[in-house]
Amino acid sequence: MGMAVDLLDTGTLSRALEEQRERLLPCVHSGFCLPACPTYNRLGDEADSPRGRLHLMRAVVDGRLSPAADAFQRHIDRCLGCRACEPTCPSGVEYGALLELARDVAARSRPPALAARTMLRVFSSRPLRSLFFFAGRVLRGTRIAALGARTLSSRGALGSARLGLAMVASTVPWPKLRTVGRERSGASSGDAAAGAPPPAGSGPGASSAGADAPSRRLRVGLLVGCVQEGLYARVNAATRRVLEANGYEVVGVRGQDCCGALHAHGGELEEARRLARVNVERFEAAGVDRVAVNAAGCGAAMKEYGTWLAGGDMAERAAAFAAGVRDVSELLAEAGPRQGAPVACAVAYDHPCHLLHAQRLEGPPLAVLAAIPGVEVRVVEGADECCGGAGIYGLTHRELGGHIGRDKLRAVMAAGGDALATPNPGCMMQIGAGLRLAGARQGVVHPVELLDESYRRAGYYASPRHGASGSGAS
Repeated sequence: MGMAVDLLDTGTLSRALEEQRERLLPCVHSGFCLPACPTYNRLGDEADSPRGRLHLMRAVVDGRLSPAADAFQRHIDRCLGCRACEPTCPSGVEYGALLELARDVAARSRPPALAARTMLRVFSSRPLRSLFFFAGRVLRGTRIAALGARTLSSRGALGSARLGLAMVASTVPWPKLRTVGRERSGASSGDAAAGAPPPAGSGPGASSAGADAPSRRLRVGLLVGCVQEGLYARVNAATRRVLEANGYEVVGVRGQDCCGALHAHGGELEEARRLARVNVERFEAAGVDRVAVNAAGCGAAMKEYGTWLAGGDMAERAAAFAAGVRDVSELLAEAGPRQGAPVACAVAYDHPCHLLHAQRLEGPPLAVLAAIPGVEVRVVEGADECCGGAGIYGLTHRELGGHIGRDKLRAVMAAGGDALATPNPGCMMQIGAGLRLAGARQGVVHPVELLDESYRRAGYYASPRHGASGSGAS
């Protein structure tokens, strides 16, 4: 009787999964996804594998299991959402989209933990985000974050605080790079970003007839992001410069918001859709040809806007928007990228899950690094496995996320090199925190930062506005 009441109360939620039944059917239980799944590899539980979670989803669809059941809640929540299972699946199951829907159903049946709900509220609000990241920059600038990471206990609540402070402390610029000043990215202000002028007649959209022929540079709007703008503004600034140096016209997009990735992963699909609508409208208003993203998780989410908003009044506009989203490495690879001056260093490179698995981009970020003479690239062993960060997973699942993260840390340290390079802020913070807590000396950089430094040394940035000297922590 209790189960019948549960199913009656959650009938609307079950019907939401029922609409996706056809997307569940292709799974043939081949098992190819099992060795690709980080949680299954650590826990050895079939329910913590992709096909096990699909089985739980089917049980909810068929009315055999309540979305409020402990089994559904626990195993859906444990998934990293890394999507490493998708490239291995012979049936082409769209696991990432199904997971987001399942988490939405689970969250409606039983609210997530307070810490997760609080974090999602912060990312939904511009004022709260600004305050949150301002506090983070203060903790970083005063070195309180670094001190706390060294001195706090690793147990209980203090352990979570220690990890969080280590993540904040890890966002400082790599000191071996000559940074580019305290310039904020400015992309939210609506001002055109000034970068190095490309050679005449070159760049995307340029005519091949030579410098005297008319050409049209592709107009690109940059997603400033939340963590990226709050703690890695230098990466946004570097992104603008290197895109301009490769022939793109980069413009600011007023009123843009969070991409919604964390909300979709955290079971708040409706809020993710609201944020998606805002971004579609704002980037449309800016009249851009492409949307440039330098955070892998954000790019993967924005390429799904057509799916998120399918069936609504913005369906066609969202699909068109999603088709124009590009990771910065895609744009640079399309343009060349232009080679810079030598930057002598060795970097361990790690693939972000949402770039490699979700967006299927392996070559473009390596092409960015290949455009920098003097850089030795060492791809980390097991670079296709998640670092354990997975949005806020490393904080909300500290034990399991920490287990996965320690394996990644060992691989990064084994690769050696002067710094880790990875094109996603969450991965930079998760691995960077691990390096700090382990006392390692390796820095952490976004590949675009290295290319930007190479271009600065090559003299591509003639204008003082490009910040040719100075140091900053943004």
